[in-house]
Amino acid sequence: MTALDLSSPVAVVGTGTMGQGIAQVALVAGHPVRLYDAVPDRAREAAAAIGARLDRLVEKGRLTAADRDAARARLRPADDLAGLADCALVVEAVLERLDVKQELFRSLEEVVSPDCLLATNTSSLSVTAIGGALSHPGRFVGLHFFNPAPLLPLVEVVSGFATDVTSATRGYETARAWGKTPVACADTPGFIVNRIARPFYAEAFAVYEAQAADPATIDAVLRESGGFRMGAFELTDLIGQDVNESVTHSVWQSFFQDVRFTPSLAQRRLVESGRLGRKTGRGWYDHRDGAERPEPHTAEKQQPPAYVVAEGDLGPASELLAMIREAGIEVREEDEDNGTRLVLPGGGQLALADGQTSVEFRDVVYFDLALDYRRATRIALSACQDTGARTVSEATGLFQALGKDVSLIGDVPGMIVARTVARIIDLAYDAVAKGVATEEDVDTAMRLGVNYPLGPFEWSRRLGRTWACSVLDDLHQRDPSGRYAPSLALYRHSFATEKREGAS
Repeated sequence: MTALDLSSPVAVVGTGTMGQGIAQVALVAGHPVRLYDAVPDRAREAAAAIGARLDRLVEKGRLTAADRDAARARLRPADDLAGLADCALVVEAVLERLDVKQELFRSLEEVVSPDCLLATNTSSLSVTAIGGALSHPGRFVGLHFFNPAPLLPLVEVVSGFATDVTSATRGYETARAWGKTPVACADTPGFIVNRIARPFYAEAFAVYEAQAADPATIDAVLRESGGFRMGAFELTDLIGQDVNESVTHSVWQSFFQDVRFTPSLAQRRLVESGRLGRKTGRGWYDHRDGAERPEPHTAEKQQPPAYVVAEGDLGPASELLAMIREAGIEVREEDEDNGTRLVLPGGGQLALADGQTSVEFRDVVYFDLALDYRRATRIALSACQDTGARTVSEATGLFQALGKDVSLIGDVPGMIVARTVARIIDLAYDAVAKGVATEEDVDTAMRLGVNYPLGPFEWSRRLGRTWACSVLDDLHQRDPSGRYAPSLALYRHSFATEKREGAS
C-alpha cells in the first residue's frame, strides 16, 4: 500500500493550533486540503492564518511565491461535514474527549467513501476505543503529530486493535511522503513517546520532593551533564503544567494505576494553584516581566587533590581517568574487577551513582552520570551529613580541575541523571517486549519527539547492557514500592548478557 496520491483531497477537522499545523503540512506537500470546524467561521479564520504562515515561509526563502499561490488555491474551508465527502483522508484534531471523537467519526462514516482513511491525532486516548464506534474500524488509524506539526518531524502511526495493516501502511507512507519521519506503534497508553518519557519528569520531581535539590539545579544537571535540551521543570513550564500532568495522569490511569507512572503531588499542587507555566506567567519558575531566573547551586572553588587512586576502570565513567591525568593530577591504579570508585588522599571515596546512598558507607561522595564527561559543563555530587568535609572538598576540587561546575545535592539514590536514564531504558525494553514498537523506532521517536540526546537503546549500548538493571535493582532495594523494579524484559536482557560474557 502506497502513500495517497497528491491529487487526493485531505481534510482536517478541528482548526486549533494542531489542526492548522497538520493542514499546512498536507497543503505544502501538494494535496488539496479541506478545513472544517464545528464553530462557525473558525475554518475560514484558520485558512487565513495558514495563508499568513505561508507568506512568512516565502519571506524566509523556504517557499516560492508560485508554490504559495498554488497552495492557497488548494485550501478550502468547508461549511459542514458533507463538504468532506470527496476526501481520501480525514484527520481529526478536536477536543480530547472520547465521546466527542466517537460521535465525529460516526458522522464522518456516513459522509465519506468506503475507502477513505480516517485518522485521529489523539495523544492520550485509545485509538482502539475511538475506532470502536465505527462500523468499519479497519480503516481507522492514529496519526499523532507533534506540536508544532510543520516543524517537528516525528509522526507516531498507531494501529488500533481493529486497524487493518493496509490502513496503517497507507498512513505511514503518507506521513513519509509529507516529509515526516513516521514510526509504527501499537495502541498502548502514551504510545511511544508519552509512555517512555514519563521518568524524565517523574524522577526530577521526585528529587525535588525529597528536598535534594531545587528546580534550577535539577534542570541544570539534566542539561549540562545529561545532555538533554531542556530540564524537566523548564520543559513542563513550556508545555503547560496542566497539559503535562493530564498526560501523566492519563497514562497512569490507563495502566491501572501502575506505580511506575504515578503522578507527582508537587506538580498537582502547582496545577491546583493555577501556576501552569509560561502561559499563566508562573509555574516552577516566575516568567513575569522583570522576574529573575534562579541560578543553579554551584559550589565555591576548592583545591583539587594531588592524586587519586583508581579502583577499576570506573565503568561508564572510564573517560574520567584520562581527563584527570590531562589536568595534571596523578592517577594511581589498583586492579579491581568492575571497580567504579576513586580513593581520595584523605581516605574518602568518590563513586559513580549506582542506586545506593552515601549514608550506607563510610565517607563516600557520589557523582552523577554524564552523557559525555568531556563535554559536560556541570557535574552533580551527593553526600550525606556524615560525609567528611575534606572528602566533599577534594571531590569538588577534582571536578572543578576538569573544568566543570559542581552542584552539591542531597543524598538521593541514583542522583538525577542516572536514575532518569535507567528508568527510561527500562520502559523502552518493556515496551519493545510487549510489541509496542521496534528498538529502532523507539530510539527514533525519543530523539525526534522529545529531543533526547540518545535513544534509550543507544544509551543502553553505551553504558553497558547490565548497567540500567543494576542501578534499578539498587533503587528498588531502597524504595520497594515497585516504582524502580526492573521489568522482566530488562532482567532477561541483562542476564542473557551475563551468561554470554561468562561463557566467552
